[in-house]
Amino acid sequence: MVVFLFAGQGAQYVGMGKDLYESFPESKAVFDKAEAVLGLDLKKRCFEGPEELLQITSVSQPAILTCSIAAFEAFKAQVKVEPQFVAGLSLGEYTALVAAGSLSLEDGLLLVKKRSEIMDAAARKNPGKMAAVLELPFDKLKAICQETGAEIANINAPGQVVISGKAKAVEQAAKLCSEAGAKRVIELAVSGGFHSSLMLEASRELRQVLDNTPVSAPLVPVVSNYTAQPEREIGEIKENLVSQMYSSVRWEESMKFILSKGVNNFVEFGPGKVLKGILRRIDANAQVVSIEKKENILSLNKEALK
Repeated sequence: MVVFLFAGQGAQYVGMGKDLYESFPESKAVFDKAEAVLGLDLKKRCFEGPEELLQITSVSQPAILTCSIAAFEAFKAQVKVEPQFVAGLSLGEYTALVAAGSLSLEDGLLLVKKRSEIMDAAARKNPGKMAAVLELPFDKLKAICQETGAEIANINAPGQVVISGKAKAVEQAAKLCSEAGAKRVIELAVSGGFHSSLMLEASRELRQVLDNTPVSAPLVPVVSNYTAQPEREIGEIKENLVSQMYSSVRWEESMKFILSKGVNNFVEFGPGKVLKGILRRIDANAQVVSIEKKENILSLNKEALK
């Protein structure tokens, strides 16, 4: 049994997807379609940058979805395997829905573009920050958040939690976390306080967009960030995407649920190897293959994935 995972925002880097585009007709078709749908010079932004532009939410989100699906389509042309589940970290949940046939590529791109624009606008209206806190007991972190007004945004893995919220609250919480013994506190390269109450108003706008977006029942169960459970019902999928915008991403719980089903083989699609690193913190025995470059496709052990 195998599970497909899809990268979230923050995994982007200049040059991502370039050798996939140049090497596989399936990947080229994804990039070309994305540019036509979005009216955006996506290849230039992904392949050449600059990094500052690629970090803008309304650029990075559709860019990561495009790169992830480009990798996914190249993989599918080489390996015929049906996953037990699919899942994606935050933005990656939308990519997972595309991969599962719940959203068409066109609708997925337009939905993510609109989502990113809504998030950008919310971030300008209510400035915020996000920071990763490493190796601090969760109870201590929770108490610091209660004291400062920061919020738990992502519970990624044991010893790896992301906080979010108003800039001053996150800065104060980061300082207290360091003083309380956190191994590291890293400010994330994002433009707002996502997965916090700062996004509550934005989530209402997203609901309106989702109401007008064709969504089908996925061919494969999609494990929700919001519930940490597999979802196949269209109404629940839409509600979870709305709630995800202002709620904690329960990634650790999601992966533990999948592991509890006896799954131990994972394929991560998209830029970076962030999800591979996180999963290894959750279960050191998990087998994870990352697909982001030509060499990853050419060196696949196809039999191990069946």
